[in-house]
This record gives sequence, C-alpha cells and structure tokens, in this order.
Amino acid sequence: MSPPRRAEPPASPAAEPFWEATRDGRLVLPWCTQCGRPHFYPRSACPHCGAGTIEWRRASGQGEVYAVCVEHRPSLPAVFGEEPYAVALVELAEGVRLMTNIVNVPVSDVRVGLPVSVTWEELSDGRRLPLFEPAP
Repeated sequence: MSPPRRAEPPASPAAEPFWEATRDGRLVLPWCTQCGRPHFYPRSACPHCGAGTIEWRRASGQGEVYAVCVEHRPSLPAVFGEEPYAVALVELAEGVRLMTNIVNVPVSDVRVGLPVSVTWEELSDGRRLPLFEPAP
C-alpha cells in the first residue's frame, strides 16, 4: 500500500458518526435537538446552548468559500509535490463552516464567494475526506 497523500485526521468517539457516514459518501452534521442548530466540528455538547442532545443529519454538500489561503510551500512531507494547493474555510448551506481543500480547479481561480460542492478523497482506512470543488 502506498503512503497516505496527506496527514489523515484521527477518529474520535464524538466524530464517529461523521466518519462512518463518509464511508458511504454522505456528509452529515451534528444538530442540537435542544436549540435546533447545527455545528461543526463534532463534539458531545452543543457549542450554542450546551445541551448534550445531538443528532446527525445529512448535509446538502453545497456551500461557498468563506476564506482561502494558497499554500506554496507545504510544511508536511505528505503533501510535497501537491503544491500549490488551496486551503479554505467553506460555509455550508446549513450555516456551519469547515476547513478543507478546494480541488479540481487552478488555485488562481479559488476566491471568496466561489460556490462549491463536496467531493471525496478516500483515506487509507476506508473513510473519506470531504473536499470541495467548484459547483456545477
């Protein structure tokens, strides 16, 4: 097996439903059943109201670039040869933001406000990493 293309995120108990859904190509978000708001990153209590009543709901996979940085000199050996690449904060249609990479487009075309949709990169353990590409 070839070495991973990137540092792979660890799986935590709070994020297990998220990672399990990615195996099927589904993007899910934790929603608080108390205040009715989604959040990201996965955790056992709602960051908005503190309640511990979290359920997982499917996300649209649609959003837009909220902020972007182009990396020309990666600090991690796992991504050498992939530069330059775009690291972005994507705001999903559901209102949460997640850090990701924008792929399948020249980095010079990645800008704030760019509509994007989720795509997947398979990880070594069968999970899939959600990345984003320009929306069709």
